[in-house]
This record gives sequence, C-alpha cells and structure tokens, in this order.
Amino acid sequence: MNLVFRVDASTQIGTGHLMRCLALAQAWQNTEKQAIFLMSNSVPTLEQRLLSEGIKVVHLSVAWGSIEDARETASFARQLDANWLVADGYHFGAEYQRVIKDAGLSLLCIDDYAHADHYYADLVLNQNIYAHEGLYANREPYTQLLLGLKYALLRREFWQWRGWERETPTIARKVLVTLGGSDPDNVTLKVIKALQLVKLDALETVVVVGGSNPHYEQLQSASLDSRFPIHLKRNVTNMPELMAWADVAIASGGSTSWELAFMGLPSIVLVLADNQQAIAQTLNDMRLCFNLGEFEDISISEISEVVSQLLLSPQTRSDISRYGQLLVDGKGSIQIVTKLVSKICNL
Repeated sequence: MNLVFRVDASTQIGTGHLMRCLALAQAWQNTEKQAIFLMSNSVPTLEQRLLSEGIKVVHLSVAWGSIEDARETASFARQLDANWLVADGYHFGAEYQRVIKDAGLSLLCIDDYAHADHYYADLVLNQNIYAHEGLYANREPYTQLLLGLKYALLRREFWQWRGWERETPTIARKVLVTLGGSDPDNVTLKVIKALQLVKLDALETVVVVGGSNPHYEQLQSASLDSRFPIHLKRNVTNMPELMAWADVAIASGGSTSWELAFMGLPSIVLVLADNQQAIAQTLNDMRLCFNLGEFEDISISEISEVVSQLLLSPQTRSDISRYGQLLVDGKGSIQIVTKLVSKICNL
C-alpha cells in the first residue's frame, strides 16, 4: 500500500512538480500509508523538507525520462510493494508510460498541457483551469481523466484555511513576492526594483526565495538597500500564513496560482516559462489576476504602475479575492487519494 512518486526538481525544472506531489503525498499519508519519492538528482533543501514530512527519498542512477529510468523506477516500485506510481514531469512521455504499464503497475500521470504523444496511464490529472478532454484524444480506452480545479493539489498547511475570509483594506500596503522555487533569470530582483518606484507610504514586502534559487546573496543586498522593509524568507513552509498576511501578491503563473486563489489573494502574474502562459492568460481573461505577460517583455516601470493601481483599488481586490475562493476549495488532493484507494481495493 505504499505510493511511489517519480518526480525531479532543479534550477531548470523548478520545484512546482515536486511540491504538488508533496501535497498528494501528504493526503496519502493521512490514510496511514507511506509515500516514497524517486528522484534522479539531489536537491538537499527539498529533500530535507520531504524527510521532515516522513517521506522516504531514493535516488536513481539513470538519465531522467529514459527507458532505463522507467525500468529502474518500475523495479523500485515493485521492491517497495507499490501498486501505484505517480509520475510528474514533462520528460515522462508515451514510451516511459508504456514501460511502467508493461511492468504491471498502475500509473497516475500529472500533466499540464498534454506533453506526451500518447497516454498509457490509468489516470491523467490536469489540475489547471483550462484543462479539457480534447487535450487527451491520444489515450488508451482505460485511461480516465481528472481535469480542472476540482483536483487542485494544495499542501497540508493550506487545509486548515478552508472557509477563511479575507478582509480588504482601502489601501493595500503588504506585498508578497513569490516567483517559484528556482527563478534562474532572477526576476525577483526586477520586481524588487519595481517596488522601489511605488509611491506609497508604509509599504512592506515579504519576498519568498525557493531552495533552488541561485541569487540569494544579490536579493539580500537589494533588500537591505530598500527604502521600505523587505523581509527575505528562504525555504518557507508557512506559505498560507504569508498569503493571509499579504494584501497583494506578485507571482509566477504556475501552481502557486491555485494557492493564491484558495487564499483569496489578488495577484499580479509574470510568466517565467512557456507552460505558465495558458494559466496566466485564462485567469486574466476571467479577471482573476493581472497578467503582465512574459517577464522579458515588461519593464520595471510598467510593473510598478500596475502594482500601484492594484494597491489603490479595493473593489478590484475584493472581487478577485471572492471569485478566487469560489474556484478552489482545497479538497483536490483528498479527492484524488480517495480514487486511488478505491481502485486499489478493486484490484
């Protein structure tokens, strides 16, 4: 009854895949069963987080996404007495899935944009707001789809915030900056510079820096030189508390979007990777965020202008907050575990 996760994290890949797998692993642990993560590289800060959660970490010695990866993963899963494997990553394509299935394992594939040519997985989970069945025309007859925000994966620390109601101040002064676990292009520094141009008294900012971010010292220097308080926080485990503290967030367009919606935190979104564009644009079209587009195409002064407008627009912030909390109920990971347990019982 162990559940094995095959997932990777790095400066290039980011940490989003691993963190949403952590959310599912936590829900699995609530059924008094064990979760094990198989990873092809070492990220000490993230591994420490997993170990602190009681999750075992095993390192593979093969090229990620290769046929050898699939075979070694299947072998480990069998040794660990697992019926189900969860694979989350764009390098787990059709052949990888086929090898896993040929090994006799049940497979849940977590996806964002139908990256594989064909899906052999038993379950395909796409938690994004734009997910639809047409993306997965090339799948096996037995493949079931779990689509949309009903299945949004939120970690354990968010669960206690269900039903929480946000207060909307007339003038917003507390800004949360969270631009992913790695931010290789150091967009966070660009945002800090933009915030320096905001002409508002008593502004206060918390900047969350992921464990894979290589620019920590530079961000620390910029924070110390700021004209208003900037609190730099690394390897954060209390994100919902920070989201509850903030009035506005500046974030990337990844899975954090569903956490922000759940917490009712109005956000300004910067697209840091191609796979974030659809999320950012869809939420912008629904008036659930301000999408500034790709980070290379927006200037520091333009970021500052949009931030200033949102800080001074209480009705807009209130509307975004209310709509966001209607979209995400925070029960996605529990619903998925219920389906996994049900299928295991029917084996």
